[in-house]
Amino acid sequence: MAAEIRTSLADGAYTITMDEPERGNPLSRESYLRMVEALDDAASTDARCVVLEGAGDAFSTGADIESLGDDGSGGGGEDDDAPEPTLDDRVRTIQDHEHTLIRELITHPLPTVAKIDGAAIGDGACVGLACDVPLASERARIGLSHVRFGLSMDCGASYLLPRLLGRGMAMELALTGRIVDGERAHELGLVNHVYPDDAFQARADELVAELATGPPIAQRHVKRLMRRGYDRELDDVLADEAASQVVAADTEDYARAAAALRKGEQPEFVGR
Repeated sequence: MAAEIRTSLADGAYTITMDEPERGNPLSRESYLRMVEALDDAASTDARCVVLEGAGDAFSTGADIESLGDDGSGGGGEDDDAPEPTLDDRVRTIQDHEHTLIRELITHPLPTVAKIDGAAIGDGACVGLACDVPLASERARIGLSHVRFGLSMDCGASYLLPRLLGRGMAMELALTGRIVDGERAHELGLVNHVYPDDAFQARADELVAELATGPPIAQRHVKRLMRRGYDRELDDVLADEAASQVVAADTEDYARAAAALRKGEQPEFVGR
């Protein structure tokens, strides 16, 4: 089944839209690869941030059940005479698709924003929470529901949840597969902000615009430092921060910002 992924670039924001609203924007193996390609493309444009969204009434309802097995990863494929995939084959298929996307979202040089408006379930929730700035509408429904299907965690959930929530609540949500609404997701720390449904796009776009007009060189260093800071020794983090600060201080953006702020003006960043 073809993956419906649409992209656009406007005002410094590169938007990736999962565009199969009649089915809740499910994620097939092709979807993961198409989004990886889109993220690669975003890095080669003049975009300053990436926005990930779902069309219609859902962000993504998770794995596309109809596509499972079509790629030889676990039965039900079109070629009944093909040899049964081994355990290593099935593991490699997950790593080459789901895990490639999650790794790309987390390590992508540009800031990433998830607009979670409606359901974000299972793998769909993981994809949204892997973004740097997850935003939710009040009607959002977010759940790491793998366990409800007798499955373990996937798509980086065991990496993401403890970092967002701490061990206890991460364990509770993962073990129960409980689905929470936008308000509760915000209370727990799963998302940065929750906005009223009728104002969600406008409020989310305000934050996107703030990122898309920020200093891109500095933002890239900030993202790299923040992502790496979790698992490193303090002295290593401080040394990396010092080196990054020296690089940023030598940019035209810093000189322009310093001059503008001395005049009481807002700086305009040019990415140099």
